Amino acid sequence: MSKRKVIIIGAAGRDFHNFNTRYRDDESVEVVAFTAEQIPGIDGRTYPAELAGPLYPGGIPIYAEEELPRLIADLGADECAFSYSDVSYQHVMGVSAIVQAAGAAFTLLGPNDTMVASTKPLISVCAVRTGAGKSQTSRKVVETLMAKGLKVVAIRHPMPYGDLVAQKVQRFAALSDLEKHDCTIEEMEEYEPHIVRGNVIYAGVDYEAILRAAENDPNGCDVVVWDGGNNDFSFYKADLSMTVVDPHRPGDELSYYPGEVSLRMADIAIINKIDSADLAGIETVRENIAAVNPDAMIIEAASTLRLEDPSVVKGKRVLVVEDGPTLTHGGMKIGAGVVAAKKHGAIEFVDPRPYLVGKLKETFEIYPGIGTILPAMGYGEQQLRDLEATINATDCDAVVIGTPIDLNRIVNIEKPNTRVFYDLQEIGEPNLDGVLSDFVAKHNLG
Repeated sequence: MSKRKVIIIGAAGRDFHNFNTRYRDDESVEVVAFTAEQIPGIDGRTYPAELAGPLYPGGIPIYAEEELPRLIADLGADECAFSYSDVSYQHVMGVSAIVQAAGAAFTLLGPNDTMVASTKPLISVCAVRTGAGKSQTSRKVVETLMAKGLKVVAIRHPMPYGDLVAQKVQRFAALSDLEKHDCTIEEMEEYEPHIVRGNVIYAGVDYEAILRAAENDPNGCDVVVWDGGNNDFSFYKADLSMTVVDPHRPGDELSYYPGEVSLRMADIAIINKIDSADLAGIETVRENIAAVNPDAMIIEAASTLRLEDPSVVKGKRVLVVEDGPTLTHGGMKIGAGVVAAKKHGAIEFVDPRPYLVGKLKETFEIYPGIGTILPAMGYGEQQLRDLEATINATDCDAVVIGTPIDLNRIVNIEKPNTRVFYDLQEIGEPNLDGVLSDFVAKHNLG
């Protein structure tokens, strides 16, 4: 009996996890290719034999998604498994149409096929869209648990853009580990805020191996926190699940994949940014939560902003640099940097587009809706250099850094600049402290 041939449609993250948990040891299936989208430079690689297992001694090639119709025909694919996130339902079904027109079946793998169980109590923190405030929520959860005397280990949604074998299991406990693992800006933005707060964070490629390492961390582990990303649902079975929704993009919680999945599964829905969103957006989000998950507890929160040095901004023409994925496939038009600069008296936001260098030009061509904010793209050394050159070439008085990391640590900014810091602040009750106190008691962690 011939094996069923499968192509996994991905973006260097969920795709590898789906392979590892669903297909790697299934002798009735042959995964003939991965495709790659969303992230520049991640195609043209091979998912290596060391990770693919004994059924794949030659590894599995990774192609650009645009080649999908040809690959289905040339490789005789019977099925294509869609395996990336933060995309509209229209986008998902558009890919489905391409796959089915080429003759193959279109598959969406679910939690039962892909979630791994932990031996420790586990909390998942997810979001309905990139840029909703999931990372600050994860940090607040970790800080609250640590304040209760618990040893907390975080595990971050994957971002394996480099050497996949070397990235099988990564542990970050000090800033030097960022250099050790050759991290991109996008990885640093997620790992560094955890490290500077004193907790350990894991990431990589093989998420069952990562979970087992985290559970047995040298510093100890009482609780695992899944720090989700890209509006994906958790890779792990959660004892308590939280999903952050964004009233700046009301309606997206019911129209983006798989954000609605994580919202429907959530024990707690956190409506973030109520300090800056309009009332109509907040009410729409609240109604949509009630419609799809009426049993979810709702926590309201503000994303509080603090500018390191307001004098750098007041009365100045500023260039705002924001988190890259939030502006690109996250689709946000403004971020923390813009809000903070307005609040502290910036008189003009300088458009970086006339000054773009190298690969940043391609980013704006792919995502023309970015507008007058500069995304901190840094998936490789060339993009870092292009970012540095663009910032320094832009005709502005000052630079506002809205990324979660200290950008000065990795690029040389020649202009006056200041950072924006942002944290989650719950409004009233219920709040995370109460929820997590109940969690600690339920699992006898006190």
